[in-house]
Amino acid sequence: MTQRYCSLPQQPAPSFAPGLAAERSSALVAGRRMWVNGTVLHYCFFDADTDGSVIHVPGSGETRWVSWAGAKEQRDVVRECFRQWQDLGIGVTFAEVTDHREAELRIGFQYGDGSWSQVGRDALVVGLNERTMNLGWDLTRPGQRATALHEIGHALGMQHEHQSPLAGIHWDDEAVYADLAGPPNFWNRDRTFFNILRKLDASEVNGSVWDPQSIMAYPFEAGLVLEPEQYRGGLHSPGTLSPADKEFVLRWYPPADPPSVADRFDRGDPHRALVPFRSVPLSLGPGGQADFTVDPPETRDYAVGTFGDGDSVVVAFEERDGEPRYLAGQDDGGTPHNAVLRVRLVKGRRYFVRVRLYSTWGTGETAVMCW
Repeated sequence: MTQRYCSLPQQPAPSFAPGLAAERSSALVAGRRMWVNGTVLHYCFFDADTDGSVIHVPGSGETRWVSWAGAKEQRDVVRECFRQWQDLGIGVTFAEVTDHREAELRIGFQYGDGSWSQVGRDALVVGLNERTMNLGWDLTRPGQRATALHEIGHALGMQHEHQSPLAGIHWDDEAVYADLAGPPNFWNRDRTFFNILRKLDASEVNGSVWDPQSIMAYPFEAGLVLEPEQYRGGLHSPGTLSPADKEFVLRWYPPADPPSVADRFDRGDPHRALVPFRSVPLSLGPGGQADFTVDPPETRDYAVGTFGDGDSVVVAFEERDGEPRYLAGQDDGGTPHNAVLRVRLVKGRRYFVRVRLYSTWGTGETAVMCW
């Protein structure tokens, strides 16, 4: 084997309350890692002399300290790949920053640690001095640009396509374990199972059908896939964004065109002002999102929360230098209570509140209010 593979950080499976309706739990599994649309994802590259960590050298039992910094040529490949995703017209945008404390996505180039990324909003639970993505081999070599496109797909919330239960792949399990145990991956059985053999929940997959051309699919050499028969000789993805990749990401992050001022206060327009102590109904279907502006009349601590029988994620942003910066967020999915943010808002500054609905039950009536 010569193929290097992305190795995702293992995260615990989501735990929801017993007796949760199947439709509700499926909506939570599908959307729990996705960003609210309109988010600006700031990314940075670790480049200080002290940025690095100790790794285990495969096959030797030794350890050594390895830098996280990458050469300009490596960083330029990643910048180009961010632009390629951005050029699809998605509603999430990317902005490079130099201070890792300002970045949701923090990127290292540590050789020996493989390539991986946190999936979507999982990046928010990683310490500010730690990486959320690593690119562990030379991206300037032929075909390796696909690695950066793949990891950015994970950062947007996408999963491995070859793990889709819709693929119908029947593996030669022991052949897969043996191949991944050797160079250049040196994976143990747990890592191989988690990243290749494990089937995703049907709600987690990137589309309604299997897409072997996806940037999120691994290429596999002959002898690893038993069924479908046509892939016994190998499965080879082209390393580019497929039409289904583009459809999926645009479905979750449609272009976020700003509304006109005349429409902003229309009850039927999701982009409108959120005024303290005035409840606003959320006329949303599953997966829908409403966006609000908040111009605080005074400087103080505020609460922003939802009401009603619904699972939602609520995120507040502060406008800085003409773009929204993440301030606070809360996800009440699968719980009996509603999301409530407590944030300090300053008079004269503008804020944004974005509410994405997973699902509703009971009366289905939901609302948001600032107080």
